[in-house]
Order: sequence, then structure tokens, then C-alpha cells
Amino acid sequence: MKIPELPFTVTDWSRVERTEHPGETGMAYWRTLNIGDIRIRMVEYGPGYLADHWCDRGHILYVIEGELDSELKDGRKSRLTAGMSYQVSDFGDSPHRSSTRTGAKLFIVD
Repeated sequence: MKIPELPFTVTDWSRVERTEHPGETGMAYWRTLNIGDIRIRMVEYGPGYLADHWCDRGHILYVIEGELDSELKDGRKSRLTAGMSYQVSDFGDSPHRSSTRTGAKLFIVD
């Protein structure tokens, strides 16, 4: 990841438009900032959320609140709680998808 030329920028996430993204079950809410090819998101997954796709995109994901289950298509599973993160490159491992029983708030850079 290379951050393009950019002045010092402060983001008030409460002022960034919130968009809805339905999962296979449940709902995700994104607040997104795009800087060149970099996408920065504050994401909230509602209780019972299950992503509607397997993802091959690279991410740096940090759990702010709640509990997130990450499942890899090869069967591996990880549970992340507040203060934990994962990092994966584009096509760097088996495709992954997210779910949560209780809800989660995340900060994601990809």
C-alpha cells in the first residue's frame, strides 16, 4: 500500500455518509473515505451478520468493539475481540468472510 500525496487530514467519522450493505444475513453499515486506491472504512456489523461473499481483497482490520468471526474458505476460523486485528494481502491466502453473533465495530484499510 502506498499512500498518495496528501496533506494532513482529520476525519470526523460521524460526518461521513453511512451506507447500508446487506449480508447473507444481517446488515453492515459503512462510512468510507477513499484516498487514491486506498479505501478507509469505519464498519459496523449488526448482530447476526454474515458476509454474502468470500473475499480475496487484502485488508488491515482492527476490532474496536464487539466480536468478529473470520472464516477462511479452507476451513480455518479466528475469533477477534476488541483490540485485536488481522492483516492479509490481496490474494494472499484462502478467501475469507466475516460474521458476528453479537455485532462488531471495525476500522478497515484496504
